[in-house]
Amino acid sequence: MPFPLLADENHEVAEKYGVWVEKSMYGKNFWGVERTTFLIDANGVIEKIFRKVNPETHSEQILAALKE
Repeated sequence: MPFPLLADENHEVAEKYGVWVEKSMYGKNFWGVERTTFLIDANGVIEKIFRKVNPETHSEQILAALKE
């Protein structure tokens, strides 16, 4: 891949981006990553944020945003 990948084992980056959130499932609360995509330009500026994305349709959203 033409970009570095990040392993955020201590969720430091997730916390800085505001995506380390309290979640609940089947009546149990726990902490985890909110499924979010950040569209970042070549200068490192966040151009767009997609929160609580749906994996079924998200690729279409990203492609449309890149065409803008």
